Amino acid sequence: MFGAFIIGDELLVGKRQDKHLPFVIEALAKRGLRLSWAHYLGDEPPRITAALKQSLDSKDVVFSFGGIGATPDDHTRQCAAAALNVPLKIHPDAEREIRARFGGEVTPQRLQMGEFPAGSVIIPNPVNRIPGFSMRDHHFVPGFPQMAWPMVEWVLDTKYRDRFNAQEWKEQSILVFEAGESQLIPAMQAVEAAFKGIKVFSLPSMGQDGSRIHVELGVRGDPAQVEPAMRQLRELVAAAKFPYK
Repeated sequence: MFGAFIIGDELLVGKRQDKHLPFVIEALAKRGLRLSWAHYLGDEPPRITAALKQSLDSKDVVFSFGGIGATPDDHTRQCAAAALNVPLKIHPDAEREIRARFGGEVTPQRLQMGEFPAGSVIIPNPVNRIPGFSMRDHHFVPGFPQMAWPMVEWVLDTKYRDRFNAQEWKEQSILVFEAGESQLIPAMQAVEAAFKGIKVFSLPSMGQDGSRIHVELGVRGDPAQVEPAMRQLRELVAAAKFPYK
């Protein structure tokens, strides 16, 4: 499975709007992959460390956005090291990139941006050469989309090409009228029981006055099963005498 951490108080207090979640969903979908989960985290080291410990114990591929700089509110590098119980160390490749970027203007604070958990591998940054880092199947990139997004795509295309299209899926749906979600549950259960590679979903739409307008009812999953599953779903909706289109 693929997951994402999106880190930063600026998102949770509304100073910035997150753009990473739609990006990573699209980047994975282009490669026949799916995002299974995403967590937003503030700049709280204990919470970040606990979340990383949990995900590192899984087999998930995880992208973490933000908090890898050297200012006092950047904690992700330190939390990753704590979650792995390893020290932070200046990475020689990161140091080389930082020195190449700043030349004679290198400072200890700038070099701190190359201190990663021991055993890390760097992720090249095509914008300003200050790299991110990977540990196991966890990949840590900056919060700036202009840097983070090409770095994520580089990781996907370099490390996970053999998984492309492994999670390929399709979706179909209909709009059902004059029915509440609870009245559609038997049809949904019947289709999921008949097609193990399919998830059935419902999305109700409400009017501004709270009145029900329609329910989007559909199936998502194994491309080979979508068409027959949708056919059965339409038949069950019609048998229940609910209009749809």
